[in-house]
Amino acid sequence: MKFKPSKIIAVGLNYRDHAEELKMPIPKNPILFLKPPTSVIGDGEDIIYPPQVGELHYEAELAVVIGKKGKNIKIQDAAKYIKGFTCANDVTARDQQKADVQWTRAKSYDTFCPLGPALVQNIDPNKLSIKLYLNGEVKQSSNTSNMIFKVEELISFISGIMTLLPGDIIITGTPPGVGPMKKGDTVEVEIEGIGKLKNKVT
Repeated sequence: MKFKPSKIIAVGLNYRDHAEELKMPIPKNPILFLKPPTSVIGDGEDIIYPPQVGELHYEAELAVVIGKKGKNIKIQDAAKYIKGFTCANDVTARDQQKADVQWTRAKSYDTFCPLGPALVQNIDPNKLSIKLYLNGEVKQSSNTSNMIFKVEELISFISGIMTLLPGDIIITGTPPGVGPMKKGDTVEVEIEGIGKLKNKVT
């Protein structure tokens, strides 16, 4: 499955259990940032560990693929704009994220947005088990029911800011348990009803 978004809109701190883990208040509005299309790779492709990065982290996320152009979408109409769902890994240079006020540098390296393995329709995105495995060991385990802002709310909120185009991707935040990866590691994101996204760090 090839994904070719004009933009990737990412949501920060969108799981209640993750906010609790970080001892941070629940946000009043979605926290948004962007990842470039050049960060996208597919299932089975390698995540490249950049030499200038000191600490590379995984973040399992549910990805929403937009199916048609939309602006100022109402929450009750949001489902009409969804083409399908897939797994995502919001790969992050954590040391650079901590050093910078903005997150762009830490989130934008080539290969920092693995997506796959398939595009799935007809599932409830707000009631899915989500897990991440590092070298076969479970590191993240939660459910999208713990999301602070549901998929439909995110689509409505984001479309009030920017026009969503077919193929655009919204990655909806990560649950607790984020942590480091090193060269040679295999990382897998598994979401109920979608499958398992597998990538190796090189």
